[in-house]
Amino acid sequence: MDRALVPGLLIAALLAILGLALLMPDPPAPAGARLPWQVSLSADGATEVFGLTLGISTLADARTLFGESGELNLFRAGTEQAPRLSVEAYFARLHLHRLRADFILSLAIPPERLTAAYARGLRISQLPSGDKKVRLAPEDETAFAAAPIRAITYLPQARLDPALIERRFGQPAQRLVESEGGIVHYLYPDRGIDIALAADGETVIQYVAPAAFDTLLAPLEARALDQRTPSM
Repeated sequence: MDRALVPGLLIAALLAILGLALLMPDPPAPAGARLPWQVSLSADGATEVFGLTLGISTLADARTLFGESGELNLFRAGTEQAPRLSVEAYFARLHLHRLRADFILSLAIPPERLTAAYARGLRISQLPSGDKKVRLAPEDETAFAAAPIRAITYLPQARLDPALIERRFGQPAQRLVESEGGIVHYLYPDRGIDIALAADGETVIQYVAPAAFDTLLAPLEARALDQRTPSM
């Protein structure tokens, strides 16, 4: 055989194998896998994802699940007259079933407890957005570990595309395109999912309880350029 033909034949064979692999269905996920598209509802309608149930599972549960403590901070947005306080736990570079991502867990904490925690904050830093980031006092760090998780923001390292999103999550009930930046939001209100896809494939996935989906939808509609439902 002409040696000059060998590289070409090898490349052709590899391309053929790759083509067959793309046509084959995905292998089933192993038992216990926690994948971002494996989203279900509990008996009372709460979103279940990553082995956590929104509104029920606590920060302590997530720490046990992830094997990490995460970074817990209080944030202050809004104005002096109408401040908005929230507490978030940030987990960087976690691996779940070979998928690497960052997680942000928003906690459900009564406003009066947030106000008291803000007053006890050890250090306040200004963020580029103008919001303030507050380091919590030790007693609040400990107490908030028992707070339930209100929402999850999932920041995958991998870049996604529309075809992959619809393959994994199904057809969205609605799509919204932000007027600035062109970010497309794939909305699944029945499961409490908002997938934001940038032009470069960077993706942010938010999970909330379906009953709280309007808290995601209202600000999106306010800055939406286009709104449409998928064709059947």
